[in-house]
Amino acid sequence: MYAIIETGGTQFRVEPGMKIQVPRLPNGEGDSFVFDRVLMVVKDDKVVVGHPFVEGVKVSAVVDSHFRGRKITVFRRKRRKGFEKTIGHRRDLTTVVIDKITKG
Repeated sequence: MYAIIETGGTQFRVEPGMKIQVPRLPNGEGDSFVFDRVLMVVKDDKVVVGHPFVEGVKVSAVVDSHFRGRKITVFRRKRRKGFEKTIGHRRDLTTVVIDKITKG
């Protein structure tokens, strides 16, 4: 059984016991979190697709840790103008462990 969830503007394929990295969640480490924006659920050969979300299905997870992603360097330049600018960016991420997919 697996599901496709949406959080932070990105979609993830999750299964029970799986560890994933999602954009920063407000919960502390060790707290539980419920993803209710489930786009699709597959159990055995039965596929349920939401429009846009599957009603009554939730994915529960436990927050494992918070961390910052690797640094991305953005370099901007305009030719013949002498304009050069370097910007760095690091995303705040959270690691969660998927507990179960429930129909409720």
